[in-house]
Amino acid sequence: MSDNVFRDKSFRFALEIVNLYQYLQSLKEFVLSKQLLRSGTAIGALHREAEHAESKADFIHKMAIAQKECNETLYWLELLRHSSILEEDRFSPVYESAQELMRLLTSIIKTSKSSN
Repeated sequence: MSDNVFRDKSFRFALEIVNLYQYLQSLKEFVLSKQLLRSGTAIGALHREAEHAESKADFIHKMAIAQKECNETLYWLELLRHSSILEEDRFSPVYESAQELMRLLTSIIKTSKSSN
């Protein structure tokens, strides 16, 4: 998979997160929405950092941090859904996008570790 594919997907995901954040703000949900905004937009930002990594190890490290941010984003989404703050129709598409990013990150990290 090309880095540009992940770059595009993570950027579109960040836009989804910003839109969801704005919706949650309109519901007066300030604390959890801020956490979601931070972790959800960090994924693409970390990938951008990794594009200019100083070494393969640095690239893997930055992508692993992006993976942790993605996992945290999944947590906040689950918490918002299970606390009934976020309804299913708004939850599912964003959650599925986050899961896709997690699978891609896992694949990128595994491939990077195994290549010479």
